This record gives sequence, structure tokens and C-alpha cells, in this order.
Amino acid sequence: MKSKTRALTGVLTCTLAASLLAGCASGAPGGGGPVAKIQLSIPDPLTSSVGVSAQHFADQVKKTSNGSVAVTVVPNGTSFSGDQNAAVTRLQGGSLDALILSTSVYASVVPEMNAISIPYLFDNTAEEAAFLEGKPGQVLKDKLAEKNTVVLSFLTRTGRQITNSERPIEKPADLKGLKIRVPGNPLWTDFFGKLGASPTTMAFSEVFTGLQTGTIDGQENPIEVPWTNKFSEVQKYVSLTHHINDAWVLALSDKKWDSLTEEQKKALTDASAETATFKTGYDKEQSEKQLAELTSKGMTANEPSAAGLEQFKEVSKSLYPVFSELIGKEFFDQAIAAAK
Repeated sequence: MKSKTRALTGVLTCTLAASLLAGCASGAPGGGGPVAKIQLSIPDPLTSSVGVSAQHFADQVKKTSNGSVAVTVVPNGTSFSGDQNAAVTRLQGGSLDALILSTSVYASVVPEMNAISIPYLFDNTAEEAAFLEGKPGQVLKDKLAEKNTVVLSFLTRTGRQITNSERPIEKPADLKGLKIRVPGNPLWTDFFGKLGASPTTMAFSEVFTGLQTGTIDGQENPIEVPWTNKFSEVQKYVSLTHHINDAWVLALSDKKWDSLTEEQKKALTDASAETATFKTGYDKEQSEKQLAELTSKGMTANEPSAAGLEQFKEVSKSLYPVFSELIGKEFFDQAIAAAK
């Protein structure tokens, strides 16, 4: 009898151990259900600002969800072959789980997104953050929700600057005749055309070679872009015009969102809000270091005078009727009023 009892105890012990191991193998905290796996696609390297922020978000999600959600960052646009417009379409269709992409790209499906990029709408990143966290940001989230896209947070970017190989840019007239690469968005082409430049759209993957061969004279982006992509090797001047503050959209497909529990959704939302705060601070610190490194590698930095800056702003204001039509008058007016 004692032998049978010992045998039964052994079976029960093994069964309990197997159950515990199975719970661990599932990866879920306490063995309670499968882990929700999310692939977060980004267009840039892991070492870039958006790459660092994406990984920060993944780490935060692990904490806020108690391990019930696992986010894997997929860098360099590999999950959408570098085609950012296709990435937006795939997110809407649910074949991408999650995406961090520029607001300027989303403007192709939600024109109101262009309001963020009205030149000189914001004096600094803090103003932009307040705009995105307020009523205008909620309107944009609602517009994207209609496109099967769940926006968790908007992530700020530092102001866009101009680099070129010819001369410092002190005023709009200094851009006359320069071939400046811009995104394929009419807000950019209209603005740079009005400044006197020759705006040139080009896939970003071709920009370094274009600068190297002289196909284009310059480009415009936040300072981390020429730093990350080693434009100091092919550009001489960096002019701190701070002409546009666009942003990133951190979003999930509604297909992936609907597959999550309410607790998991809250964990993602909380982590995204913390990541937005993290990125704003991280970018400010890094941009100062990156500019110093660019100048140490031979680039000459300049900042337009107050008078020169005012000329840039006047060009932007002269285009307000064009921007209003591009964005939609109702939201354009709301954006201008909110930014005052």
C-alpha cells in the first residue's frame, strides 16, 4: 500500500511540475494565456532616434503589461521593402502589426496631417508636443481611426534644418537655384519652390549618392539624419533654419488592436505616453551632440539672423491660402488658432 501511495505521489508531483513548465513555456506571466506578439516596423536603424525610441517602447510594454505583450522592433524598413506609402496601406489592411512613420507620409491618406508641418507653426518642440497632446492631436487620431489605424501616440521630432554643399543659408535668397531634396509632399515642394530653391523629390535611399554626385545640392531634415547617414562626407554647410517640426506616428492596425485584451491595450497606451516624453528629452540632448560632431567633421554651422528668419516666416505666411486648400480650411484654421 505504501508503495502505491509513493507511486501516486510521484505521478502527482511530475504532473504538477509539467504544468508549471508548460506555464513557463507559454511565456505568459503566471502561465495565464499566450503572450500577444507585436512586430513594430520602423524605417530607420536601431541606432537612430526612432530606433532607440522604438526599443524603449518595447521595453516599457514588457513592464506595463507584466510580460503579457512582447514587442519586437523591425528596423530599416525591411518589413515593407523601404516603401513607406506601402507601409501605411499595409498597416490599414492589417498585414503589418504596428508602425512608426512620419506624419508627412500619413498626409497622403489624411490631408489634415499636413497641419503639423506648416512651416514655423511652432517656435519649439514643447509647443508641438502640447499641440499633439491637445484637441488637434485628438482630431488627427480620430481621422486615422477611420482608416483602420489606432494611434497610440505622436512622437515629436526636432526642427528640420538645411544642409548643402554650396553656401550657408542665411535668408531665402540664399536658396535660389539650389536643388534641395524634399519629401514627396506638396507642402514641402510648394514651400521650397517659393523660397527660390529647386525642390527635388527622391527616395531617401538615393540621397547620399545624389549629394555625392551633385545630382542634388542639399537636403533638409532634423539634425540626426545627416548625422546618422554621414552626410558630413558629402555636405559642407548645415543651416539651422528650424523651418518645420513634423512628428512620428506610433500606431497599430485595428486588426492587431482588436485582438488584445483591455489590460493589454492599457499597457500599450501607458507605454506609448511614457515613450513620447522620453523621445522629446532624448532628441534634445542628442541633437546638440550630433551637431557638435558634424562640425568637428568639417561642416560649417550657421543660424539665420532674426531678420533672415522673419523672411522665411513671411514666405510661409504667403502660402497660407495654398496650405489651407491642401489641409482643408476647417482644420487649417483650427491648427493656426491652437498654435497661437
